[in-house]
Amino acid sequence: MSELNRLGLAEARDLLRKGEVTSVQLTEACLAAIDAADALNAFVHKTPEIALQRAEAADARIRAGDAPSMCGLPVGIKDLFCTRGVPSQAASRILEGFRPEYESTVSQNLKDSGAVMLGKLNMDEFAMGSSNETSCYGNAVNPWRRGNDDTALTPGGSSGGSATAVAADLCLAATGTDTGGSIRQPAAFTGITGIKPTYGRCSRWGIVAFASSLDQAGPMTKSVRDAAIMLEAMCSHDPKDSTSTEIPVPDFEAMLTGDIRGKKIGIPKEYRMDGMPDEIEALWRSGAEMLKAAGAEIVDISLPHTKYALPAYYVIAPAEASSNLARYDGVRYGHRAKLAQGDGITEMYEKTRAEGFGDEVQRRVMVGTYVLSAGFYDAYYNRARKVRTLIKRDFEEVFAQGVDAILTPATPSSAFGLGEMAEADPVQMYLNDVFTVTVNLAGLPGIAVPAGLDRQGLPLGLQLIGRPWDEGDLLNTAFALETAAQFVAKPGKWW
Repeated sequence: MSELNRLGLAEARDLLRKGEVTSVQLTEACLAAIDAADALNAFVHKTPEIALQRAEAADARIRAGDAPSMCGLPVGIKDLFCTRGVPSQAASRILEGFRPEYESTVSQNLKDSGAVMLGKLNMDEFAMGSSNETSCYGNAVNPWRRGNDDTALTPGGSSGGSATAVAADLCLAATGTDTGGSIRQPAAFTGITGIKPTYGRCSRWGIVAFASSLDQAGPMTKSVRDAAIMLEAMCSHDPKDSTSTEIPVPDFEAMLTGDIRGKKIGIPKEYRMDGMPDEIEALWRSGAEMLKAAGAEIVDISLPHTKYALPAYYVIAPAEASSNLARYDGVRYGHRAKLAQGDGITEMYEKTRAEGFGDEVQRRVMVGTYVLSAGFYDAYYNRARKVRTLIKRDFEEVFAQGVDAILTPATPSSAFGLGEMAEADPVQMYLNDVFTVTVNLAGLPGIAVPAGLDRQGLPLGLQLIGRPWDEGDLLNTAFALETAAQFVAKPGKWW
């Protein structure tokens, strides 16, 4: 069988169970694809020995009849997840040489389920970015191109390497993390599916922290069914994470009936932004029509505090980042600056952090430290927390009116060129998160589903937002949307 790396999780699992392919064959196909795709810069730490060892163990487990759904399936792991004995740098120079002696809970759950780790994936430094241009490894490159134009495009961020690897068939699926849209935006830019579960559904233990009250891990996959399979394996209650919730994890795949008759889908008027491209507006309208044709009721809703979401997010997230990143000081692990004679501990901290952190991370640490400082705490941080409460209440009121899910665009545009926005005002880059940050602020589940191509031939995605802890129902609505949209386009191979 050729091109096994092009399979999705569900198809590969079924072939493994029938004995038509082995995990070793799947893994070798992915490893060959990875080695031929250095131009994409998606995999930054390759682990072929670990992958083949786990694939052989998975084949033995499948033969013994003791195999969960993920057993034997090759996946990529975002560089934000600590993986035992394998570099885990969060794409930052300051963590150079760091090889953890422990495994993150999510990657351990995947390992326990028999999944095969192919290596670590590129990302924005400390997950801070919307274009994968802040990485110490260099830019990850989107496998899609505009028409006949060979301009290198962003895969989105911060999970850009994960999005590229899945879209280019370098792996069957990948882990991502989402603090303000970092799973859903890159999924939309690369024509794949990405779900951010409810805050607390996946353990954050062993994932390098950016903003602790917003970060959440999730899968990035080739289909909604694959997202359901992988999400179930990633989720668990974890006593090591005080924000992890002890709620049973259902069989998400079994909930994919595609039947959404009688479901109420909300369309928020506040998401109709000035200057939104016609193609995004048309796609949104067409998504609503698809869900209506599938039997759902489409209702207009209001989320009045949406306009304050971006400013609130860009106060809360940097504040938490400045606190979380204080631990990177050159003392115990990672990069330490060379010191001049007479330099003391203060100079060591200053030089190490100046050398180790990139510009965007430095910017956010400074913003975060400023909004937490004595004279500005109430004016910025406390006010942002109050706004966050109002945003959460907006969603609660809408769901209390019987709305089952909310349909919005995933991004304000298709993928843009690498370098096109990086030099501009940073606020322009932050506006990429305009449709996604509300979901993190409210702790809700959200999923991006590819739904069409723009006039340049680039993928566009739609976002569905669900009730808390109701990922199963959200995945089923997304499954109905995916079935209606029939998105099957793939990037032409140029790398």
